[in-house]
Formats: sequence, structure tokens, C-alpha cells
Amino acid sequence: MKPVTLERFTAYVGHMADLNGVSPEIAATKKFTVQPSVQQTLVSRMQETADFLKLINIIPVDDQSGEALGLGIGSTVAGRTNTAGGNRRKGIDPTAMDGSRYDCKQTNFDTALRYDKLDMWAKFPDFETRIRDQIITRQALDRIMIGFNGVSAEVETDRVENPLLQDVNIGWLQKLRTENTKRALSAIEGGKVAGKVTFGTNGDFTNLDAMVYRAKSTLLPSWARNAPGLVVIVGDELLVDKYGAIMDRTEGSLDTLAKAAVMAEKQLGGLPTVRVPYFPEDAFVITTLDNLSIYYQEDKVRRLIRDEPDLDQVTDYQSSNEAYVVEDYSFACMVENIAENNA
Repeated sequence: MKPVTLERFTAYVGHMADLNGVSPEIAATKKFTVQPSVQQTLVSRMQETADFLKLINIIPVDDQSGEALGLGIGSTVAGRTNTAGGNRRKGIDPTAMDGSRYDCKQTNFDTALRYDKLDMWAKFPDFETRIRDQIITRQALDRIMIGFNGVSAEVETDRVENPLLQDVNIGWLQKLRTENTKRALSAIEGGKVAGKVTFGTNGDFTNLDAMVYRAKSTLLPSWARNAPGLVVIVGDELLVDKYGAIMDRTEGSLDTLAKAAVMAEKQLGGLPTVRVPYFPEDAFVITTLDNLSIYYQEDKVRRLIRDEPDLDQVTDYQSSNEAYVVEDYSFACMVENIAENNA
């Protein structure tokens, strides 16, 4: 790298070292533990880069594995007790502790920055911010991708075979499939198309709204069906299936302002939708957003910033023990393998 780039990069490493209470030499040659306060700042900045991460919980935990924290409100507390008859009033813990567990798996976030890119960035006063944002933005998107596509945590991952990071960690959808099977629908027994849940003129449901409404009313328990904050998490494909025809209409049948109003209030089955990048095209999840969490083990976030002249690059090696958690399975259901059937 150019001398001015080396000077600015050295200052960047020194800044990171100072924040974490280590020397610049340690930061550039050995793994160091990221201080909890620094990690919390990084988490906040990561949430700023991806809107969806602002809506869920990203929580530090002490232990690598344990019982889920139960951050939601999963029980009623109102009631009456006949104390005159000798019965004792008992407090009810409203937090959702259904016995589900978490297991934080080491996840590596190793980012290479080529010398030529750093040389270009060194011309700008926000050199350090550009490095930070490049790293944090990709980490944020990867966490969303794992959350909705991860099915296993393999010892050695394969980015070619698993381009959606399916083998990095066990995500929320896989947790619903394996630990909440009675609320995860992947096919209709005796349905119109084997192995599918269909909608359309010859489908199991007349339209997507009917499918979502039925899922809410049959897969969720009665106390969860009208919980405040329930949403439908969905990808672009299903939204296009419902709203594409509206947006394709010519002006005159629906003017521009009306189109904008319709798209701004997108709903399925009477519930607001949350469109998420990397979400499977043939599925939806009904839940509250605060029912989804990412746990990371505190004091186990490691980092090494290494200059690698033999590769003409700098590599920021980071690792974190993380788990994807559904806080209360009573407030979550999923339908997948959805297909339109108008034949």
C-alpha cells in the first residue's frame, strides 16, 4: 500500500487497539477480546445499517448455552383468588420462558480489504469510517441471511455449495421446523398438489390472504392470535404475487397516488407485512418482531487486524459465538412450500 495509506491504516489499528485496551502491536499480531462496551457500539451501528435488525433483539449472554431469556410477554397475569377460603395469591411471571434453549456457535466474519481499495479510500477524510462501514454492513446482511436460511452449523462451511450461508448456523426458520413442528406447515395432507401449500383458482386456498388468515387462526394458540405487534415476515416474491397485478394496471384504472397508498399499507390476511432481504420466496412467518433474537456471548468476541503483504491485502479477522433464538414458540408459526395453482 502507498505510504499515506500505511500511515492512515496504522492510525486505524492504533485506534482499535486503544478502544479495546491493547497495544497496536497486539492488535496487529494476536487475537484480542473486544471490550463489551465496544461490541455494544458495533452492534448499534450494525443495526443502523440494516432496518430489520433494529426491530429484533440482539442480546449479550454470559454462557455459551442455556435457556432462552424469554424477552416477550407470554402469559396473562390478571385473575382472582378466594383468600377468604384459605387460598394464597400467587404471582405469575409474564415473561415467555417455555424451556427452549440456545447454543452459541462460533461464527467467523473475516473480511479482506485489498491494497488498491485502501489506497483509494485513503484520499478521503472518513478513511476509518469507510473501513468500519464496509465490514459492519456485510456482517449485518450475513446475520439476516443466516437467520432465515441457516439449517446447520458445520465444522467447515462451503460458500459455493451454500451461497445463502445455510451451513454457518441454525436460523430461526430451522428452529421453527425442528422445535415448533406443530406450528410449521410445509404441505397440506390430501391437498391439491403433493408437498405444497397452494393458492389460486385450483389451490388449497383461494388467495394468500386466506392462507395467512387460516395460518393465524389454526396454527397459533387462541391467546396469541390477536397479540399486538403480530406481523407477516415475507420475501418479495409473495408480495408480488398479491400486489403485482395492481402495480401493472395502466394509469386511469388506479392513479399513481392510489398505487402508492396501496403499496405503503401492504397487508396479508389482515396483518402488516415486513419485507426482509434473503427471506425464502415460498414462505412466510407470523410472529412479533421482538420474538426473534440473536444472542452473542459476551467476552467471546475476538478480533485480529493483520496486514498481509504477500496477498496485497489487509484482513480483519473477527469471530463471535452466536445463536438465533425464537423467544416463545407460541407466538410464531410458519408456512412454506407455497405455490400458486391456477391450473
